[in-house]
Amino acid sequence: MKKVTVTTLYNKKKEGEKITAMTAYDYPFASLMDETGVDMILVGDSLGMVIQGGNSTLHVTMDEMIYHTRIVSRACKRTMVVGDMPFMAYQTSVEDAVRNAGRFLKETDCSAVKLEGGASVCEVIKSISAAGIPVQAHIGLTPQSVHQMGGFKVQRDEDRLMADALAVQEAGAFSVVLEGIPSHIARAITEKLTIPTIGIGAGPDCDGQIIVMHDTLGINSGHIPKFVKKYVNLGDEARKGIKGFIDEVKSGEFPAPEHCYSK
Repeated sequence: MKKVTVTTLYNKKKEGEKITAMTAYDYPFASLMDETGVDMILVGDSLGMVIQGGNSTLHVTMDEMIYHTRIVSRACKRTMVVGDMPFMAYQTSVEDAVRNAGRFLKETDCSAVKLEGGASVCEVIKSISAAGIPVQAHIGLTPQSVHQMGGFKVQRDEDRLMADALAVQEAGAFSVVLEGIPSHIARAITEKLTIPTIGIGAGPDCDGQIIVMHDTLGINSGHIPKFVKKYVNLGDEARKGIKGFIDEVKSGEFPAPEHCYSK
């Protein structure tokens, strides 16, 4: 079982083979993804919303990202793990950015880091890449800029998006996440770039797709974006199991003799 690497992703784009990616934040689900053949796991700062119950990603800290990325990496034998640089981990200075990116590789055993932004973060991408750390860029709807954007809004400025995509590629990013972008713009960007594009709410023509695990497995009971497809509804199944346990404890049915130790 060969480990997925940056070279693997380049070859998939070259050969027209789609890349699969999901978010994960813990060992059990990361193990399942590794076993079933997901190419890439992003340990996203989305954990601030789906794990911690916040209304944005802005409060997530480096220490929290390091913790979750470490336990996900521990589960993955094949899947490539990317750690998400949280808000203010790379915006204050290039030196801080390189130091924090290095923490991910040193302390978690992940393979790469992701950061949000286009042309404005190219110096950071160059410096992190020069330190030998692969960088995944992220343009379009960038959640860390939610207040600046006035909310979670689809991004439609084709000229700016294309310029950002070309800029991060030139800066050394090994791939770029395209989020909340109309399909025709994402297709044009994908055709123009030599690095892989990973779409989320960006249509079918990206080189790969990423989805938030809790949305697509039916665990998240909050707002579900338009671009999400639920493949199972684990939330309903979990509620059934919990309710069954409560009912059987109250009725005395559980624990039954087969659940008890003998002398």
